[in-house]
Amino acid sequence: MDEYYGFRYKGKTLEDLQKMSLREFSKIISSRSRRNLLRNESDPFYQKFEKNIDVDGTIRTHRRDIIVIPKMVEKTINVYNGKEFVPVVITEEMLGHYLGEFALTRKRLRHGKAGIGATKSSTAISERK
Repeated sequence: MDEYYGFRYKGKTLEDLQKMSLREFSKIISSRSRRNLLRNESDPFYQKFEKNIDVDGTIRTHRRDIIVIPKMVEKTINVYNGKEFVPVVITEEMLGHYLGEFALTRKRLRHGKAGIGATKSSTAISERK
């Protein structure tokens, strides 16, 4: 019963996904991700994880176009967002997505309160006091 409620990606458990090769994994991800993964299959970045090299610490990269593969799960990768390296802890839900999706390049715009004189009504308030 536990297997039913555990994490599954397209019907496969994480253990099954980690046993797959890159070519087998590429068959179950979206077509855009599949083309990118197969085109860059021999990339040294993937080879670190494919050869089961124990990556101690974190990896720093400027490559935002890397597809998250099952062997990256539970690793920390610092992804450059144009200003600084943002630590990204890879989880099961990130499989098949690009690393750049998790390191945002723009801050969320937050406006402050309007100051005195910013609106017509706020100028009237300052005159009343």
